[in-house]
Amino acid sequence: MVAKPRRSTYIPQEIEPKWQKIWTERGVMKASDSSPKPKYYDLVMYPYPSGDLTVGHARNYVMGDVLARMKRMQGFEVLHPFGWDAFGLPAENAAIKRGGLHPQTWTLDNIPKATRELKMLGILYDWDREVTTCMPDYYRWTEWLFLLFYERGLAYRAMSPVNWCPVDKTVLANEQVINGRCWRHPDVEVEKRDLEQWFFKITDYAERLLNDLQLLDKWPHKVRLMQTNWIGRSEGAEVDFPVAGHEGETIRIFTTRPDTLFGATFMVLAPEHPLVEKVTADDNRARVRDYVEKARKETEIDRLSTEREKTGVPTGGFAINPVNGEKVPIWVADYVLATYGTGAIMAVPAHDERDFAFAQKFRLPIREVIRPPGGEDDDLHEAYVGPGLMVNSGQFDGLDSLAGFDRVVAWLEEKGLGMRTVKYRLRDWLISRQRYWGCPIPIVYCEVDGIVPIPIDQLPVVLPKEYKPLADNPEFWRTTCPKCGREAKRETDTMDTFVDSSWYFLRYASPHDQEQPFDSELANHWMPVDQYTGGVEHAILHLLYSRFFTKVLYDAGMINVTEPFMRLFNQGMVKRFGQVMSKSAGNGVSPDELVDKQGADAGRIYEMFIGPPEEDVEWNDAGVNGVVKFLHRVWRLVLEPESIEVTGASPAAVDSTLLRRKVAQTVKKVTDDYDDLRFNTAVAYLMELANAMQDYLQAGGVKDTGWDNAVRTLVKLLNPIGPHVSEEMWERLGEGGPDRGLLADASWPEFDAAAAAEPQVTLVVQVGGKVRDRLTVAAGLSEDQALASALASERVRAALDGGRPSKVIFVPDKLINLVR
Repeated sequence: MVAKPRRSTYIPQEIEPKWQKIWTERGVMKASDSSPKPKYYDLVMYPYPSGDLTVGHARNYVMGDVLARMKRMQGFEVLHPFGWDAFGLPAENAAIKRGGLHPQTWTLDNIPKATRELKMLGILYDWDREVTTCMPDYYRWTEWLFLLFYERGLAYRAMSPVNWCPVDKTVLANEQVINGRCWRHPDVEVEKRDLEQWFFKITDYAERLLNDLQLLDKWPHKVRLMQTNWIGRSEGAEVDFPVAGHEGETIRIFTTRPDTLFGATFMVLAPEHPLVEKVTADDNRARVRDYVEKARKETEIDRLSTEREKTGVPTGGFAINPVNGEKVPIWVADYVLATYGTGAIMAVPAHDERDFAFAQKFRLPIREVIRPPGGEDDDLHEAYVGPGLMVNSGQFDGLDSLAGFDRVVAWLEEKGLGMRTVKYRLRDWLISRQRYWGCPIPIVYCEVDGIVPIPIDQLPVVLPKEYKPLADNPEFWRTTCPKCGREAKRETDTMDTFVDSSWYFLRYASPHDQEQPFDSELANHWMPVDQYTGGVEHAILHLLYSRFFTKVLYDAGMINVTEPFMRLFNQGMVKRFGQVMSKSAGNGVSPDELVDKQGADAGRIYEMFIGPPEEDVEWNDAGVNGVVKFLHRVWRLVLEPESIEVTGASPAAVDSTLLRRKVAQTVKKVTDDYDDLRFNTAVAYLMELANAMQDYLQAGGVKDTGWDNAVRTLVKLLNPIGPHVSEEMWERLGEGGPDRGLLADASWPEFDAAAAAEPQVTLVVQVGGKVRDRLTVAAGLSEDQALASALASERVRAALDGGRPSKVIFVPDKLINLVR
């Protein structure tokens, strides 16, 4: 009896380390700056190295790797770099929780472990370009960029009411306050404090940041809308209301409804407005001060709530309405914010819901000045906020309010009482942080010379080794003035970590450059990023700041692009047992666990197959095992087709033309889906192809050149998402290996449109036995599909008088007869 040949076995734990080592030795993902190939910059948002990596964290890294591998096979020179967002509160807080470790120790110890875990998942980066933002060779250039902003008038210091997190003991930017609470501590209410802080003047770029969103048609609509709303452009007019009894003093307001100026019956100042003390009468002073103090402790979200009862106090002062000379009382109320508009409003209760509620509560006058179409002169029971006819408005009576907008503004400008203005909700970016673990601000304070920037040749200002607040470290802050040489004090605040991440994508172009932040020629070669992948939680913070930085650097002549990221994708989160996967929640799956049990390829494919990549998904261990079975099946199809038993169960499947068509169609579908990051459906198409190939063999199909093409195409298409098993099969097929060339370097399958085309037939359509049309349709249509095609014909519908047939006679691929 002749012994059967021994079957090979798919053992991922044996083949995966082998190929990872080969890829590293060959520098598979090492990008060449001088390649003649078209460039493709594929970037994932770099992580905080502040804890254990799970396969949930790895989801977007696998997505980036799949795309990078396919683009290389398509002939692109791919830049796929990686780095670490190592400064800031995440790392510092994680270190504190672990017994007060030095954040540098904690951070730098985490990086090698995370790097190893990424590599064991088969994720390839150009590690020669790795950046770590907490290292002096990186933050030297962050400091350099701060000085560039300072030179260009975009960095300034000012006293300001700021958002203070009592847990982190630091200032938060407006974007880091969510529903009145710290973005890192959702249960902690943010406080208001007055501090002198450093700001970046992002408001100078508000119009460009808003207008250029139209260039980003490959960004999710949701993200563009969020940025549009955050920038918050409003057109209106600024108008000065003189303060009665205070000659030369005015209250400037901004209104989007200048057509309602005649309806202003009182003024409201924000509690923080600088004129509150001046306009307050002595009899009202104590009450006003108490109210102001109480209001400052409230969050902006609470103050703006429409469900909250309105509160306020009269100052006893009055302003003069410039359009009619009326004396109107000045109030202080917390529903007006100092950070929006001018911090003061003219209150028009007849046409603003908040003003109406306030006026009703405090029995203030309500005067209609815009009458709705068809409306009558009557007591108002609610504010009317729509357009209408101007009434009680002097010389503007009878005007349509929309036309009145322009007429009133023109009149204000002619009289020198106001001017047309555009305002933005966007506020300047507060970058000061009162924490140790961040990039130092390269500024000294001299009693003689004031604010003095550190000379570029003295950068970097290096963080001291001792871990304590910089303000408590005289060895750090004691220095000499670069201008006069006298004693001076260093700035002891550090920069917001989002400053580091606003330009890191440019540093990847020349990460070892010791003369400049980045080489402009190389940055211009690689930029913009072709595909950027990361969480939607960065829609306003990181993405807006990066766009701002890019525009500033464009204006400075350092780069040729005005937008950093051409295509953006926001992946969903991975959950397990209903919660977002994490080690701290006790539901994490580490890369080590995955690789030891099922292998990296099974985990990669499952994570991409589990659901639409933009949606949150639930991890299920049984689902991973299902992918393992799929890989074993592919292994047998590719390397041991003779082991597939011929059953003759599907005779039609033996047609080699059908197999060739399925292969060609799968090339098109998988290519498009990988490119569009629709990985779940790409995997489904690969599974369909494997099923069709198995059916072909079971039906007795011949293993000819068509079969060989199907096998090699399947392996190539699988490679980006399951690279280890694909390389191993490629080598065993005799196509590649360490000595013959890697599958990673092979060419991507070309789409054969002719082979993919479904065969077509002419379908004769009769109505009552008479030919009414002849339709070219795909072969194999069902009766329902054929009927739908027939009823789409105008000739057929006319013959039926627009009705439905009472009977259908159908001969597949030949004829359909509709009986009336």
